Amino acid sequence: PAVPHQLLTGHVQPLVEVHTAIGASGSHCGFGGSLKCFLGSLKMEMTEMTGVSLKRGSVAVEDNDSVAPGEAKRQKVSECCPTKGQDGLENNSLASSEKVPGPPKTAGEGKKNSDPQSEEEEEEEEEDGLSEEGEEEEEAESFANMMKHGLTELDVGITKFVSSHQGFSGILKERYSDFVVHEIGKDGRISHLSDLSVPVDEEDPSEDVFTVLTAEEKQRLEELQLFKNKETSVAIELISLTYEAVLFALTKADPRKHSWPKSRGSYCHFVLYKENKDTMDAINLLSKYLRVKPNIFSYMGTKDKRAITVQEIAVLKITAQRLAHLNKCLMNFKLGNFSYQKNPLKLGELQGNHFTVVLRNITGTDDQVEQAMNSLKEIGFINYYGMQRFGTTAVPTYQVGRAILQNSWAEVMDLILKPRSGAEKGYLVKCREEWAKTKDPAAALRKLPVKRCVEGQLLRGLSKYGLKNIVSAFGIIPRNNRLMYIHSYQSYVWNNMVSKRIEEYGLNPVPGDLVLKGATAACIDEDDVNNYSIHDVVMPLPGFDVIYPQHKISEAYREMLTADNLDIDNMRHKIRDYSLSGAYRKIIIRPQNVSWEVVAYDDPKIPLFNTDVDNLEGKPPPVFASEGKYRALKMDFSLPPSTYATMAIREVLKMDTSIKNQTQLNTTWLR
Repeated sequence: PAVPHQLLTGHVQPLVEVHTAIGASGSHCGFGGSLKCFLGSLKMEMTEMTGVSLKRGSVAVEDNDSVAPGEAKRQKVSECCPTKGQDGLENNSLASSEKVPGPPKTAGEGKKNSDPQSEEEEEEEEEDGLSEEGEEEEEAESFANMMKHGLTELDVGITKFVSSHQGFSGILKERYSDFVVHEIGKDGRISHLSDLSVPVDEEDPSEDVFTVLTAEEKQRLEELQLFKNKETSVAIELISLTYEAVLFALTKADPRKHSWPKSRGSYCHFVLYKENKDTMDAINLLSKYLRVKPNIFSYMGTKDKRAITVQEIAVLKITAQRLAHLNKCLMNFKLGNFSYQKNPLKLGELQGNHFTVVLRNITGTDDQVEQAMNSLKEIGFINYYGMQRFGTTAVPTYQVGRAILQNSWAEVMDLILKPRSGAEKGYLVKCREEWAKTKDPAAALRKLPVKRCVEGQLLRGLSKYGLKNIVSAFGIIPRNNRLMYIHSYQSYVWNNMVSKRIEEYGLNPVPGDLVLKGATAACIDEDDVNNYSIHDVVMPLPGFDVIYPQHKISEAYREMLTADNLDIDNMRHKIRDYSLSGAYRKIIIRPQNVSWEVVAYDDPKIPLFNTDVDNLEGKPPPVFASEGKYRALKMDFSLPPSTYATMAIREVLKMDTSIKNQTQLNTTWLR
């Protein structure tokens, strides 16, 4: 029934007055975020975008690699690292000061979740106290100093090359718009953001149900929402409302959700274009705006923060209209290519990623570039785990992983919490100093405004369980992040062993090497060696369910683990989560769809290719002069899951890709 002459603000009364209540930092959390979504929901019928504009930054890019399937046992073929646990997440690095992915607090959730870890996270308040922009500025100032104490490739076993061409220098990832990743789905299709329209569904209620504002009122609300006027409130008189509209405004929910058409697929699939956000942070932000839990989203692989990435996402029973509205609410995001499907996405289903990379200010001649790129196309590169796998701080993640496997829990605690060389955010420095001085977890925790970092979660666990129960305290950290430490150690061993294998036997298969035969790994016999190439050879990540090569490298594995006080014949841990089954990984990867061109340019700040958003805006592609002040190498190539694009670029340039080395060379990574 209609409700004549009634108005609402959260209860029915004669006037709606909408106030701006967003904090000075411009944070989208709390009421500010809810306000934007509420206002946006009232104008849901205005979902058609009239323009697409994203803020571009110039932050250094970490590599972007997809999630790998879970740890493969001997019967399971795996070319990837076993980085995904049952929780279904992967991050390529575990920087100590990064936020740990977790569900954001939403109104009314309370403590319904019976999982103790989730309960702990819900008890935690959002106390960041820093705007995202402020954090980025601080990060840019401190990162270069921090990296002076970071790792080099030599530190993590990355020492060999496969090609014979002469290397040359170039600025790797000068702008994050120089590094773009497009996901390749299981059908081989490369994901692109090409359509922002909302699909028409005949079973949707009429849009008239949701149209409760005049055009002028919508304009005033939008200007208020986007801070385009100086008003602090907008008063709106709503004369006649339907029951659905009252429900819609009071609950800030979409009534369509409560009557989902049976003939429509339960999952809305969409393409997510994002800049400078990792996948889990993006999911958490979307869920906060939609007022839903993050676990209703699914995806095939995670993408790191510092890049432009395009990937497919699926969400349970959220309409395309609601999702499309977020294009007006969020910076550095675009959602499009909506469709309704019956099934969610599954982690690891992707075929890989397609990379578009620009190396600026190259010094190589055209002949050198041609030799390097032809070698990459025909031979490939050593499938090393990239530098970001081992963390970005002075304490490598593989050291923590080794201590976990050794059952040295006091060392685990010390490695994560002790003061470390290099610059860090001020609050982390104070937290570490307090810990070193008092060993009081509660006192150290009070120094942290951001409590969802690894340090904060461990300190919260120590406060709860005490210093004599570090195992339980460490368990407060989300499972996937705990396993990252162990997988980092496996990767460290694998890198070192592959370097030894190539040094000892070169780039040809030899008797005793491992290859995959069907679903199992087997050693090559002398009679069969000519039937294989180096691209068939795999090597194991250490574990209890893999076999090792039957030549000198087998003993090298044993010696390395023995030196680390680990028993290669018993990789099972007292705590089941930390038992390693192992997996196999190809030692040489040959990229697909390789193409390249050398372009001349004068302005180091101009983009050298169009992104999907540029194409949606109708921007013409850049035109290059025949000569310019600088030269750049633009590369396109596709890689399978869990391979590192930086390692392909390393093979082209023949230079150390570690941030420490780039900083020492005084490049402009961090501009």
